[in-house]
Amino acid sequence: MSERSDIVPTPEGEFVEPTRFAPLSFLLALLGLGGLGLSVVGAFVSPHQFSFSWLFAFAFYFTMLAGCFFWIIVHHVVDAEWSVVVRRQLENLSLLLAVMVVFFIPIVIYRHHLYEWMNIPVGHDPVLDSKRGYLNWHFFLVRSIFYFFFFISATLLFRRFSIRQDRDGNPAYTINMRRLAFVALPIFALSLTFGAYDWLLGIDYHWFSTMWGVYIFAGAAGSSMSLLVLVITALRKAGYLKETVTVEHYHIMGKWMLAFCVFWAYIGFSQYMLIWYANMPEETEYFIRRNTESWNALSLFLVIGRFFVPFAILLLQGLKRKPHRLCLIAGWIVFMQMVDLYIVILPALHGKGVLVSVWDFMPLLGMGATLAFVFLWIVRRSSTFPNRDPRLLESLHLVN
Repeated sequence: MSERSDIVPTPEGEFVEPTRFAPLSFLLALLGLGGLGLSVVGAFVSPHQFSFSWLFAFAFYFTMLAGCFFWIIVHHVVDAEWSVVVRRQLENLSLLLAVMVVFFIPIVIYRHHLYEWMNIPVGHDPVLDSKRGYLNWHFFLVRSIFYFFFFISATLLFRRFSIRQDRDGNPAYTINMRRLAFVALPIFALSLTFGAYDWLLGIDYHWFSTMWGVYIFAGAAGSSMSLLVLVITALRKAGYLKETVTVEHYHIMGKWMLAFCVFWAYIGFSQYMLIWYANMPEETEYFIRRNTESWNALSLFLVIGRFFVPFAILLLQGLKRKPHRLCLIAGWIVFMQMVDLYIVILPALHGKGVLVSVWDFMPLLGMGATLAFVFLWIVRRSSTFPNRDPRLLESLHLVN
């Protein structure tokens, strides 16, 4: 690698001009303020509906950003070469997990609307009493603080090492990031799994599934790779990364989208099949509710839209090498991730059927616009790709 670097010079860093996205940032700021402002109105007008709508939006964005962090860890653990040129955008996206801490505050405030187990005194529910060692407010809060502390501190460390390497090209930072990745990987698995149990499964504390954490992870990994495709394409359309990200990189990202499309379906089917086969009342309640009335139609739409449609399309090799066409399916997968989490959360509120509320859209708009605004601020702070990574040349000349 060092001999090749002496022969072929590495490209200089590519920076986004400070005013390049100024009009878009201004629009996003207005949309963010408007969406969050209307969400505050919803918190007073319909607090019960607002709490579930807010959790839905929070889970949607959190899972995708956590998925971006997962891809950073995997990149360093396996010492990947192909992903070097897209890694910086994964770092930029994962930094947004710090913003999610602020968005978690309403969940803490309106926790009694979301988590019924917090309202039931000791002695009234034997099932809950058997879980009190885990399901209690103080332990819930401590766990949530730990999750955020880990995600934020780890993403900041990865980015700090990556930016420092841009300045002096010291290969020791690559070794440090790989060591950090090996430590972060098991903690990531535990944090995402228990976070999925606490924040999502906690709204129906009677139900349980040993595959729940893996199911949420499968959706997070697939949707985050799709989000990366959208972000990379948007930057290329704006004039950046055109000489660094090629159709070869798109081809690999498309293959990862296909892989996790299959993995999500495998985990979802395995969870459903095992619970259906055992036919235990305390386990089947979750699926019975989601197979009732209009929830059944939406669940079928999820199965078809999240697996069969993208699976058939992503099998085509030519599509994965055409960025704009791949973006269409990437946007669809991100949308289906939203539908998936809607089905996970909202039936606990509207058990008799789908009842879409205007308050479901306000948190989505407010959080999404705010996160996009912060992302545009972050993307200007460094080169659009790690310009002194030792594996950069291999990534630039990728052939697969």
